[in-house]
Amino acid sequence: MMYSCLIVDDNEIERDAIEMHLKKISSLQIVAVCTNGIEAAEFLNKNDVDIVFSDIDMPELSGMSLLKTLKKHPQFIFITSHSHYAAESFNLDAIDFIVKPATFERLLKAANKAIEYIDLKNLVGKEVIEEPTPSNSDDFFFFRETKGISKLKYHDVIYIESMGDFSKIYTGLDKHVVLVSLKNLEKQLPSSMFRRVHKQYIINIDHITTLTNHEVHLDFNFTVPISSSNRQELLEKSIEKKTLSRFMK
Repeated sequence: MMYSCLIVDDNEIERDAIEMHLKKISSLQIVAVCTNGIEAAEFLNKNDVDIVFSDIDMPELSGMSLLKTLKKHPQFIFITSHSHYAAESFNLDAIDFIVKPATFERLLKAANKAIEYIDLKNLVGKEVIEEPTPSNSDDFFFFRETKGISKLKYHDVIYIESMGDFSKIYTGLDKHVVLVSLKNLEKQLPSSMFRRVHKQYIINIDHITTLTNHEVHLDFNFTVPISSSNRQELLEKSIEKKTLSRFMK
């Protein structure tokens, strides 16, 4: 299946580099390349597009303003030189956020995430996935997916990634998708075990291997980003309580 995409960037060199990378992704069809936000808005108001790869800092109409003006919202992947835009972009429900220079590997990852989200939205009407169902037990829950009703133990969950209306649950050997937002899922998970570390991620603190200033390394070689505020909260509420001290208190 082919997915239509649009590129918008006011920098010719960066615009050409993104186009060159995206042409290598066989599932994508580039339907337009725009040099500014106004041009992109005119095209998107007349044409249906699955995915938009957009710069943020553009004259007259920024990438974020472009998204806000649209009646129909394609999946937006923001590409920018300024990482401080990340929080606002996720508040606008952008599917991903890439800091320049945008490498092929990073664009491929973002494209696959957008495609997966589009496919999941199409599956909702077929009732193949739904919200997890809490059980009477303290250590597991049930959820429905394409193969039937599945059971997961809380301890087996390594981390959870937001996909807008959906959430993707990662275990050591597999991943599962549930039709529930990360915000609502956070309310249902035991807070003693699960912590929000980023607008797009919840982790199981039992699987932390290393905490750095910007990332959390987890079992099975998983790594997720962590915001500064969430890092401080994680330290205060979970890690410092179990950290060995040089002196006895």
